This record gives sequence, structure tokens and C-alpha cells, in this order.
Amino acid sequence: MIIDCHCHVYPDKIAEKASKSIGDFYSLPMAYKGSASEMIAARESAGITHSVIFSVATKPSQTESINSFIAGEIKAYPNLAGLGTVHPDSSDPEAEINSLISLGLKGVKMHHDFQGAPLDDPKCLRIYEICRDKGVLLLLHMGDPRSDFSHPKRLKRVFDSFGGLRVIGAHFGGWSFWKEAQEILSGYEGFMTDCSSSLAFLPKDEAVGIIRAYGAERVLFGTDYPMWDFGKELERFNALGLSRNESEKILYKNAHELFFE
Repeated sequence: MIIDCHCHVYPDKIAEKASKSIGDFYSLPMAYKGSASEMIAARESAGITHSVIFSVATKPSQTESINSFIAGEIKAYPNLAGLGTVHPDSSDPEAEINSLISLGLKGVKMHHDFQGAPLDDPKCLRIYEICRDKGVLLLLHMGDPRSDFSHPKRLKRVFDSFGGLRVIGAHFGGWSFWKEAQEILSGYEGFMTDCSSSLAFLPKDEAVGIIRAYGAERVLFGTDYPMWDFGKELERFNALGLSRNESEKILYKNAHELFFE
């Protein structure tokens, strides 16, 4: 079993356009078109067996349709878990979180750079409080050198404001701020991270150092589908030379407990 914990998927009719828009935002070519059917075919050829899927609302009016779509995909295809989305400008985030829970979604994905609000904005804190009180996991995009909306220092302020929050901070806690993120965030009990969109940019010894500083029990494997080739991401991970125990935790044990039990 290998679980990919970081996959953006879109309805077939808009998948290629949506995937391209991500590529344009980051000035990167995309490996895939972004549909669940394509993802499953491609992941299986690489040996990935399970995926955690989501999409992000870039305006409040998209939230209901996106969450319904993700819920439909996890029913339609095998070995999927899904996260819902909430927009910072939602007029009723509690109702939206109740709805995504009822749909069988496992948490909330937010991308503050896409959504145009700093991670520690008061309107976002309200969403986190609701998630904490309902036991809902948050997956947050972390890090962008062009903006500090998702800088790890902002998540530190959130953790320092209230306890009990469970957060997966993507991209080793801060894309392009990897070492700084690890130093800022590794001490927080409710924090986990994933390795998505990071292994291609870090020397092996630095990646291993970050993983061991966080602890393998707090790290998840993710590819950032549709951005990177599944096989190459697994090759990069396997080339790190982690112990079997560390690899098993990151590739499936940690994620299975969070999303598939």
C-alpha cells in the first residue's frame, strides 16, 4: 500500500483548464490533466494504491459544488478519501463544515495564496476554531516566495493562539522556506506535514534532515497531482535512503490512520 495524500482533482470537462491554471500560477508545466480517472490509471502504473483528493474554492460560491463533486468522486472510484473546502469569505463556515462532514469528507483543504487571505486572518481563525471544535483535520498549503500569506510564521501564530488544532502543513511546512518552516513548526503537537512538491528541490541530506526533525510519524507522502509524475516522485522518495520503518510510516501507515480507518 502506498497512499498519496496530496491530489488536486477536477470535473472532466474543466480538468485540463484547471490544471493549466495551476501551472500558470506557478510557471511550471503540469504532468497530468487533473481528472480522477486519469489519476487512478497513472497512479496504479506507478504502484500508488490510494489517494486523498480535494479542490480549493477560490470564491465562496464554489464551495458547495466542489464539496459535492469530491464526495461523488470518492464514491465513484476505489481507494479514495476526500477533503472539502471552505473559503475565508464564507458567510456560514460552520454550516459548510457540517455539510462536508455529512458528505463523508475527512477534513478541510485551504490554499491562502489562491484564496487571497493571510493564513492568520481573523476570518480564517474562525474556520480553524470550528474545525478544532468538531475534530476536523486541516490541510493547508504552505509557502510561496512571492507572498507571505502562507508563510510558516503565520501558522505559528495560529498554534500560539489556541490549542487542539490538527494541521497538515503541506510542502514540508513551507515551500521554498523548508528549513525555516521545520525550525518554526516542528515543536507543535498538532502539526503534521507532507513532502509534496519538495523532494525535487532539496538535496537528499537536507530532505532527510527535515523528515527526521519533524519525526517520520508526522510526515506523509504526497505528489501534488497533477503537477509531478507519480513514478519520479516515488523514485525521489525511495532515493532518500530512509529506514524501512520510516518509509512505511510516511508511505502509508500515518495516512491510513488519518484517512482510511
